[in-house]
Amino acid sequence: MIRQTIASALLATMALACAGEDGKDGSNGTDGTDGADGTNGQNGTNGQNGSNGSNGTDATLKVLSFSPVTAPVTDADKRRVLVSSEALVNNSLVGLQYTTVARSGDTFGTAVFGRIVDNTGMPVRQQDGSEFVSPSNDFSSILDVGNQLYEITQFETQPGAMYISQLTQSATGVLSMTSTRPVDFSSVNGLWNPCASSVTPWSTHLGSEEYPQDARQTETATTVAQVTGSSNVNMLRYFRLDPATVTVAAAKAAFKPYHYGYPVEVSVASGGATSVKKHYAMGRGAIELAYVMPDRKTVYITSDGTNNAFTMFIAKTAGDLSEGRLYAARWFQTSPAGAPNGSADLYWIELGGNAKNADVKALVDGGITFSQIFDTATMAPDGTCPAGFKGVNTDSVTRAECLSLKTGMELAASRLETRRYAAYLGATTEFRKMEGITYDAAGHRLYVAFSEVNNGMVNGHATRDLGGPNHIRLAENGCGAVYELTIGKDVVIGTDYVASDTKALLEGIWLQDPANMNPYPAGSPYAGKNECAVSAMAAPDNLSFVPGYRTLLIGEDAGSEHQNDAVWAYDLETGRLDRIMTTPYGAESTGVYFYSNIRGRAYIKANVQHPFGETDQTMMMDPTELRSYTGYIGPLPAMN
Repeated sequence: MIRQTIASALLATMALACAGEDGKDGSNGTDGTDGADGTNGQNGTNGQNGSNGSNGTDATLKVLSFSPVTAPVTDADKRRVLVSSEALVNNSLVGLQYTTVARSGDTFGTAVFGRIVDNTGMPVRQQDGSEFVSPSNDFSSILDVGNQLYEITQFETQPGAMYISQLTQSATGVLSMTSTRPVDFSSVNGLWNPCASSVTPWSTHLGSEEYPQDARQTETATTVAQVTGSSNVNMLRYFRLDPATVTVAAAKAAFKPYHYGYPVEVSVASGGATSVKKHYAMGRGAIELAYVMPDRKTVYITSDGTNNAFTMFIAKTAGDLSEGRLYAARWFQTSPAGAPNGSADLYWIELGGNAKNADVKALVDGGITFSQIFDTATMAPDGTCPAGFKGVNTDSVTRAECLSLKTGMELAASRLETRRYAAYLGATTEFRKMEGITYDAAGHRLYVAFSEVNNGMVNGHATRDLGGPNHIRLAENGCGAVYELTIGKDVVIGTDYVASDTKALLEGIWLQDPANMNPYPAGSPYAGKNECAVSAMAAPDNLSFVPGYRTLLIGEDAGSEHQNDAVWAYDLETGRLDRIMTTPYGAESTGVYFYSNIRGRAYIKANVQHPFGETDQTMMMDPTELRSYTGYIGPLPAMN
C-alpha cells in the first residue's frame, strides 16, 4: 500500500507535467527514429491478468512508469520508431527518445555493419554477385572491458554473423558507434542463425544458434536442399560454395549439421580481441536463448520452433560453461485440460550425465551420424511403435518417430540429439515458440515467453501429439503468453535455482479465436491488420527484468498478430501494462534488454529487425527503409 500511494502521487505529478503534449513529434533525428508520439493515453484495459506473481507489498520498491505510446494508425507513424516521451523514475521525470546507434549497411572505415563474410573473411555474395548485408540484427550486448565500451551485435541469418563495435558515451549518456568489424567464427565452422542472447554475470556475450538442420535428413539427403534444409542453402556460401551448382557430395563434405545448434559464448579482451566458444556440453536444439542465473552455474535454455524441450544446464564450475549436467523439464499440468491460463508442476529429467565440450566436439569432429545414435522404425497410424522402440514427437523433419537408442550412445544422444533424447526419456517436447527468458532475483521468479500457444501445447493436437504423451493440454491462443516460474532450492540437483512450477502471467487477446471470433469491425483503424487486440501484448518474444522496480519488459515478434510490433512495460505490482515503443511496418522488436548502470546511465536496448520483412512489403517506398536499426531507449539515470 505504501508503494502504491507513492506511485499514485508521482503519477499525478507526471500527468500534470505531460498535460498538453498529445501528438508531440520529438526531434525525429536521422531516419525519423528519434521521435516520440507523446503520451496519447492508453488503449483499453491492456489485457492484463492482474498482478499475478506479486510477492507482497514492499515499501522499499522503487517507482518506474512510462508515458504510453498509442498503437500507430497513420502511415507516417507506421513507418518509424515511436517511443515513450517520458519516464517517471522514482521522483524524477526523464525525457526519452530512441537513439539509433547504427543501421545495417552503415560504413565505419572499411567495415560495413551487418555485411556477412565467409570462412576466409571475404564478403558473402548473393546469386546476382552483390554483397549480402543482413537486415536481421537481433541481440546486442554492451560490455565494458578495459575502460572501453564494446557492443556485440548478432545477425540472424545463414550464414550468421556477429559484429563487435566500439562505443563512446557522451557526458549526457548518448552512445555512439565509432568502429566495427565482424567476429571471426571460422574456428567453429561458422555461425548459424543466431537469435536472442544474454549477458553472463562475468560479462561475456552468450548467443545462440536457432533451427539447426535435422541430421537424420542430412544423412540420407539426395539433393542439396535436403543437406542443409531447403530454406538454409545459403549456409553453403560460408564455405564459398554456390548452392545452385554445388554437388550433393561436396555440400555434405562441407556442411555437418552437428556443428550447429548450441549456445555460443563470445569473450572480449582488453583491446577488443574476441574469442568464441560453442558449448556442446549444453546440448543442441533450436536455441533461442541461454540465461545464466546468479549462482553462475545454473542456466536455462529455451528453444524456438514447434515441439521443443525446455532444458536446464548445471555447470560443474561457476563461470565456466564448458562442462556440466543437462536436464529437460517434464510438465505435469495442474489446471484442467484446455484451460486458457494453464498451470503446471515441473520435474527435471537428467540427460546423459556430466559432459565436457571437448568430449562432445570429438564425436562431431569424428563424423558421427544420426544412424550411429538411434535405430528407427515405422510408426503406426495410431502413433504406436514396434517392440523395442519408443514413440517421440519433436521438432524434426519426420516429427513423429519410433526410436531405439544404440548401446553406449547416451552422451551423443543427450548433446547432439537433445530434443529426441529428452522425449525418449519421458521429458516434455511439446513447447511451442519458447522464446525470451529473464529472472527476478527479489521475487525468485523466472519469466518465459511463448510467442504462440498452439500445436503441441494444445490438448490432443492431431499431428503434434501423435506418438507423444500429450503432457501439455492448454487452450489455443495465437497471440501467445508469458509464463511465471517459481524458483527454489533442489537438494537432489544441487542448486538453489530450480524451477518447480509455472502458471500464465499474461496472455494476448486473440480476436481470431475460433470459439469466440471478435475481429475489429470494418472502419476501425486496426481492422484487417491485427489478429490480436492492440491493447495487449501479442507474440511475446524478448523479455528483460528491471531489478528493484518490479517491471517486466516485453518485446514482440508479431506478424499478422500486430501490424506494428511493440515493446511493453508490465508492472508486476499494479498489473499496469504500457506500450513504450513501436516498430515500422513488417519489423520485429529484437534485443530488448535492460542495462541498469553503464557508467552512470541506464539503457533499454531495443533493436528493429528487418523492416517490411514479414508483412507489408508492398508499403516500402525506398530500399533504405529495409535497413535494420541497432539502438536504445534512454538514456535513463543509473537504476541499481
